[in-house]
Amino acid sequence: MSNVSNNAYALTVLSPIKNDHIGELSYGDIVRNKLIEWDVDEGSPMAKVPQTYLARYFILDDVFSEALAGGDFWGTSYDILAFFSDKFRRRALPKIDQLKSRYLVFSSNFHGDLEIYLRGMWAVMQKEIKEVWGYCYAFDHVHDADTFIAYIKKCQLNAALFFVGSTDDSLEEQLKSLYLKQEFSKFAVEHQGLPAMELQKAYQAFIRRVEPTNLAGPSWKPGQSTLCK
Repeated sequence: MSNVSNNAYALTVLSPIKNDHIGELSYGDIVRNKLIEWDVDEGSPMAKVPQTYLARYFILDDVFSEALAGGDFWGTSYDILAFFSDKFRRRALPKIDQLKSRYLVFSSNFHGDLEIYLRGMWAVMQKEIKEVWGYCYAFDHVHDADTFIAYIKKCQLNAALFFVGSTDDSLEEQLKSLYLKQEFSKFAVEHQGLPAMELQKAYQAFIRRVEPTNLAGPSWKPGQSTLCK
């Protein structure tokens, strides 16, 4: 599947974390703790990155399977070999793959061009980027927006899915649409049963307040997670 859908872009990045530690904490755990701090409130640094629809970070500790290797119908037939030799049976089982390091996984759906997006990301959260990716292999070569873009592209995988809760309109248009939907729902509930003349006046006042065509006017804020009061 393509990473591009009209004006939307789906970015998936896997960056290997160094197998090292500081004191009793591994680098992977340090990165995880820093990412948790980002999500304490609506002040996540990703909220500052222009045109971000949705962003997610997590630490991939290893690959996992839902059952032991050979646990399917045909795999269990290997158990018959246990009558002859357990050593032979174990050798016959499929090999379990394991990662050589933990990975920092970053995925983002956004509006626009990849390089422009990453350049904007570097501009507004360079400090946080260094604090997290600084524990990853090869990030010591990153020192500006250009080298950051090159690094992310090397760690990039093709996307499999897009965030279905979003259109490919600009972030400003989507935030305004969410705001209008919320405010109009409140208006409808609060003005039920009014005479036509009063309802018309109330609606005109509502339109003046919400300014539907003004994307810079009353709207949701980037990173907002709760309804406006």
